[in-house]
Amino acid sequence: MKQRLTPIINRLLRIHRRTGFILLLLFSFILAFINPLPSYSQVQLTDIQNHWASACIENLAERNQISGYPDKSFRPNQPVTRAEFAALLNKVFPDALTLRAGGDFPDVSQNFWGRSAIKRAYETDFLTGYPDGRFRPNQNISRVQALVSLVSGLQLSLNLPVDDTLNKALSDAAAIPNYAKAKIVTALGQQMVVNYPDVRQFNPNKAATRGEVAAFVCRAIQAPGVPVAYVAGEAPVVSAKPELRGVWLTNVDSDVLFSAQKLSDAIARLDTLGFNTLYPTVWNWGYTLYPSPVMQREIGISLDPTPGLQGRDMLKETITQGHAKGMGVIPWFEFGFMAPADSELAKRHPEWLTERRNGETVWVEGGVHDRVWLNPLRPDVQKFLTDLVVEIVENYDIDGIQFDDHFGYPSDFGYDDFTVELYKKEHNGQEPPTEAKNSDWIQWRADKITDFMKDLFAEIKAEKSDVLVSLSPNPQEFSRESYLLDWQTWERLGLIEELIVQVYRDDLARFREELNHPSIRQAQEHIPTGIGILSGLKGRFVPFSQIKDQVKIVRDRGFAGVSFFFYESLWNYTNSTAEQRQSEFKTLFPNKVKRPNVYDDWSS
Repeated sequence: MKQRLTPIINRLLRIHRRTGFILLLLFSFILAFINPLPSYSQVQLTDIQNHWASACIENLAERNQISGYPDKSFRPNQPVTRAEFAALLNKVFPDALTLRAGGDFPDVSQNFWGRSAIKRAYETDFLTGYPDGRFRPNQNISRVQALVSLVSGLQLSLNLPVDDTLNKALSDAAAIPNYAKAKIVTALGQQMVVNYPDVRQFNPNKAATRGEVAAFVCRAIQAPGVPVAYVAGEAPVVSAKPELRGVWLTNVDSDVLFSAQKLSDAIARLDTLGFNTLYPTVWNWGYTLYPSPVMQREIGISLDPTPGLQGRDMLKETITQGHAKGMGVIPWFEFGFMAPADSELAKRHPEWLTERRNGETVWVEGGVHDRVWLNPLRPDVQKFLTDLVVEIVENYDIDGIQFDDHFGYPSDFGYDDFTVELYKKEHNGQEPPTEAKNSDWIQWRADKITDFMKDLFAEIKAEKSDVLVSLSPNPQEFSRESYLLDWQTWERLGLIEELIVQVYRDDLARFREELNHPSIRQAQEHIPTGIGILSGLKGRFVPFSQIKDQVKIVRDRGFAGVSFFFYESLWNYTNSTAEQRQSEFKTLFPNKVKRPNVYDDWSS
């Protein structure tokens, strides 16, 4: 449960932006929230037994997330001030990230009891002041303000019809302020609106009580205790909106591509479980996994020699069967500019390789595999990769083409003769910086790769204008600093039409933090932006509870969907049976939906 609460905890701290508690009993409040009673198991609250939200209040008290007053009362019907709300949320959700500076208000004095809580609430983006610059700490918070704050702080978003949703669920929807309507629609969809005693009467402008705020919090963090009879609205139908539900199919630690029958069974199973997008690798280990005239030209071998690929066209099979089930198929250039050090390509074209400052060309991947990197700045290398991409676009009925961080190269490389001479030519004979992480040196190389991507994008569109250019990088800072791939610039230039950011984090707080990065949020406004989730690796089991929590976080933040790395670990590298794991995935995708496409009237 702690794992489930962490991302929501971090989100909810943002509630401080627009809400808080009006201080009625200052000294009692300080004792109740700052110096709480012992845990509920030691001291029971005396005045909640007949309250409709008693189970919720007890649940939060047992966790020491809320507490009562020195007289052992909770006072569930007492209104809450903005300052009290700030203090409560800071106590319940202590791990929120600092997102901005500030939080000083003219009406919150230096010696005001709740000043630090209010400042923290502002810094974590949960609460903000009024247009006149004041915070109004002693003003009672209304029910609508409390829910707007929860929705805003948690960054929840649902694309549902506003008026229809409100009028269907609430008899007094007309009383909801205009600014709050879309947020309350989301709150209804997230099952956060709690109305007692009449589930259809919202009373939006009524002061929220301590019991009501506890109920809102319980619903927001999915804690039990709120009677469902008082939960307004209906959970949204997941299938109402397009959602990316993808999976990468690779030949690393998996043989799904090496058998026509296994591939067919996999596609059928994924379709049954609600997946809608396949990302099969087509360029790996220095070979193509489809018959390639370009590779025949360059190394005399047109197809990966693995026995299971001979006599067949894996990519054509995937496209045919995937399309028959309504699934998108987007070939993935997994290795990008990387190749095995002993590959035929590296042997035949040593001049194509970039190197470190000491002349080394070998880069050890995962401490095991010796790799080399083709130099993306060389025109002959650019032509080679362009020819590979264009032959797929030209010869196959694909929905898109995908690249990742390997379409850059490690930032400690780039000291080969070609790159050094090009740099000197553009810098009045000056040698490149000796420090590989020099910011100007990183940006110069990243810009050269961006220039190549501009040309490649144009080539793809000239061949087939409706083929999507998809990218699945690591988060921006790591991608740029480690692989010279400045995907944020690519996105701003319109060179990416689908983005899936690989956020392979076990820690849900870090997972949530990565999703909040401005580069991802900005991309989300322009193009379908999904999140890559790790479903496991060989020797690294990922529990389904973690997967489920991460999918929920992605959905709550309004992203276009998810893609899992990788097929084999969905239900084979686990500590449960394949049947159990598949039934769990079915709960994530109970209905089939279309995948989002920037060309299909997509909107963020």
